[in-house]
Amino acid sequence: MIPELPRGPVWRRRLAERRRRLRRPPLRVEGRLTRMVGLTLEAVGCQAAVGARCLVLGPGLGAAAGPRVEAEVVGFAGERTYLMPTGRVQGILPGARVVPTGRLTEARVGPELLGRILDGAGQPLDGRGPVRASRRLPLAGRPINPLERQPIRQPLDVGVRAINGLLTVGRGQRLGLFAGSGVGKSVLLGMLTRYTEADVIVVGLIGERGREVKEFIDRILGPQSMARAVVVATPADSPPLMRLHGAMLATAVAEGFRDQGLEVLLLMDSLTRFAQAQREIGLAVGEPPTTKGYPPSVFAQLPALVERAGNGERGGGSITALYTVLVEGDDQQDPVADAARAVLDGHIVLSRRLSERGHYPAIDVEASVSRLMGDIVDPEHQAAARRFRELLAIYRQNEDLITVGAYQKGSDPRVDEALERLPRMEAYLRQDRQEAVDLATSVAELRALFADPAPAGREAA
Repeated sequence: MIPELPRGPVWRRRLAERRRRLRRPPLRVEGRLTRMVGLTLEAVGCQAAVGARCLVLGPGLGAAAGPRVEAEVVGFAGERTYLMPTGRVQGILPGARVVPTGRLTEARVGPELLGRILDGAGQPLDGRGPVRASRRLPLAGRPINPLERQPIRQPLDVGVRAINGLLTVGRGQRLGLFAGSGVGKSVLLGMLTRYTEADVIVVGLIGERGREVKEFIDRILGPQSMARAVVVATPADSPPLMRLHGAMLATAVAEGFRDQGLEVLLLMDSLTRFAQAQREIGLAVGEPPTTKGYPPSVFAQLPALVERAGNGERGGGSITALYTVLVEGDDQQDPVADAARAVLDGHIVLSRRLSERGHYPAIDVEASVSRLMGDIVDPEHQAAARRFRELLAIYRQNEDLITVGAYQKGSDPRVDEALERLPRMEAYLRQDRQEAVDLATSVAELRALFADPAPAGREAA
């Protein structure tokens, strides 16, 4: 048996000193601004952690003090600290003081946010006074053990027939909406916002035109949906750090409601603007550009953001997330689009060819997929959706021959069946923006498409 060492006054003093050191706040040493390149501030002598907030102070005191700019540490190299401002930097002079605040960025969450419109810093834009939410979460979120997440087993009614029937969404799924400009993306987002079954809607408008913020709130959301919604808006003229924080804040707000056991619908428009904001920051601090000028940090930030959505721990709520991805020139191989497809649970592609024909919503069923549909629908529903896709693909493959009159009826019974069923199939895919079609009706109408016998000759084939 090892004898216990004596614990005299010297031992107690050392223990007390160690405890004081552990409780002592981190050392905050202010520095001086030495250089500004683009939107990146470079300071020397400033000791602050990555992600910490600092104040860049102009000359003077009291009423004569110069501008106070808040900035966040985004990197360092030796004695140099790189900061990215959260607002405008007009009036800042060389040698300005850089004072660490000793705090990291947090997000205020809670039911007090319902019906409110916030910017990327969590400040109100709606003129209804300050946000009273007292609960705070880290802006970067907290990781969830993947083994503790609830599995996705329950379908979600989104009110859009083509998605309910052919691309069924699970509660807690993360989907991408891939679209170019002017193909009806905003209209489809509005339909999903109004008709999806969810307790809370969180909308992140990241890097879009400023006028679209008010239009989305007034025309697409409307007063009824706004009562259960939170909007985070960081328009295109916001600094890149604010656009980055806008996406992270919207996700943190959704996490706060999920932790309360609620079913949350998170709409983010767009994931591409989030990636572009991170590209601006990465290139500004010296990251090497890779594919199409995107630095490696972009492809690390995308999964870090997307993985925060989904089902929570057992007994909690869920976040069903829909991220819009802008494809430049309708190029589906864009690096951001390609990276997004790899981390999402499915994608819905909007086709310019369909929108030019007046076909709305312009969902390209052949190019779209819900990876979880097979786990959440019954076999009959799955078989009907597979049959629909098969006939549509057969028609598309022979469309040129049919259009020029080179196809002779009876040559292929599969093409004959596709031609016979095509008008009803196209009618199934069309839906007016003011019309809501629930999940049960969508599935019943899909099965009804194939309830009648196949055209003559198919059985022989």
